[in-house]
Amino acid sequence: MILVSACLAGFNTKYDGKNNSHEIFEDMVRNKKAVPFCPEQAGGLPTPRIPAEIVGGDGFKVIEGKAKVLTKDGLDVTEYFIRGAEEALKLAKLIKAEAAILKSRSPSCGCRFIYDGKFDGTLKKGMGVTAAYLSAHGIKVIDSDDYLQGL
Repeated sequence: MILVSACLAGFNTKYDGKNNSHEIFEDMVRNKKAVPFCPEQAGGLPTPRIPAEIVGGDGFKVIEGKAKVLTKDGLDVTEYFIRGAEEALKLAKLIKAEAAILKSRSPSCGCRFIYDGKFDGTLKKGMGVTAAYLSAHGIKVIDSDDYLQGL
């Protein structure tokens, strides 16, 4: 079984209330090969919500308490992102997930690149909070863009 970012499977869970739906991921859920999950919603954030980015590092630094997740207007939402990552791991263990396919560039789900915390569209290398947390607990994380390119 695979855990997949809910927005990829067509759920309107993105910060702007929209989704990043792709037929491949919808089919995975429909065919019971994947379970959709949104760590930001599970962490307690509403949809829609103010965009957030990691400031001062990446998801690993957030977990270590050395970086924060801030909204565009400066609100610290770090605790919601950490809680969402913890809930993602609970679900991954429950379904015995072999891997997680996560949305590229997300402050939660990004696996290779995330936005740099300046809210200007610049990317930097690093993982989001949930991707880092799952990876640190032995769950293989796969960037959604990489997955689609490999097909």
